Amino acid sequence: MCKEVNKIWEKIKYEGVKAIKKEPILHDFYYFYLLKHNSFQMALSTILSNKINNSFFSNKKILNIINTVYNSDFSILENAIRDLQETYLTDPVVDSLSIPLLYFKGFHALQLYRISHFFWNSSQKLLATYIQNQVSTVFSVDIHPAAKIGAGVILDHATGIVIGETARVGNNVQILHSVTLGSIGSAKGDRHPKVQSGVMIGAGAKILGNIKIGSNTKIGANAVVLSSIPANTTVVGIPGKIV
Repeated sequence: MCKEVNKIWEKIKYEGVKAIKKEPILHDFYYFYLLKHNSFQMALSTILSNKINNSFFSNKKILNIINTVYNSDFSILENAIRDLQETYLTDPVVDSLSIPLLYFKGFHALQLYRISHFFWNSSQKLLATYIQNQVSTVFSVDIHPAAKIGAGVILDHATGIVIGETARVGNNVQILHSVTLGSIGSAKGDRHPKVQSGVMIGAGAKILGNIKIGSNTKIGANAVVLSSIPANTTVVGIPGKIV
C-alpha cells in the first residue's frame, strides 16, 4: 500500500501543477498545501493542523501530534487514501483527488476523527476528547473517538453528522449531512447502531439504538430507523419501513 500512497501523491501533485496554471492567483495556496511537500503525509498533516490550531495549540504543535500518529500507525494514512479514492470514484462533482483533500470538510473531519480514535485507544482520552471538540466546533461534525469507522467512507457535506460512542461503521459507507447514529434515552453500554459495509444513509436520517443495518442497504432522507434492517434493502419514512 505504501507504493499506492506514493502513486496517489504523485497524481495529486500533478493536479496541483495543473491547477495553478489554470488559476495562477491560487499559486501560493496550492504551493503551501501541496507542492512544497514531499509526501502525502506531510500535505495532509499540514491541511489538518491548519484547520484546528488555536491560541492553545499552535499549528506546529498540532502538526507534530498528527505526524506522530501517522508515524506510529501507517494504516491510518492508508485509510485516508481509501477515503479519498472512494470520494473521487463516487461523488459526481469530484473530478480530481485534490478537490476533497483540499476543500471537503467531511474528509477533514473524518481524518481528524481517525487521529482522535488513535489517542482514545492509546489511553490518551483527554487529548482524544479535545480533538473531538475542535472538530465539532470547526466542522459541525461530532464523532465520538471511541466509535469504530472503516475505510473508504464518505461524509458528504457533513454538517450536523453525529456518531455515538459505541457506533460501528463498515467500509465504503456514504453518510450525508445531518445524519445521527445515536442511542435511545439514557441507556449505557453498547447502545449505538452497527452499520455494515456499502450502506448509503440519506440526509437527515436518524438511526437509533443498538441495531444492525445490513450491508448495501439504502436509508432514505429523514428516515427514522429504530430496528435492525437486513442487507440489500431500502428503508424510508418515519418510522423507517422497507420498500
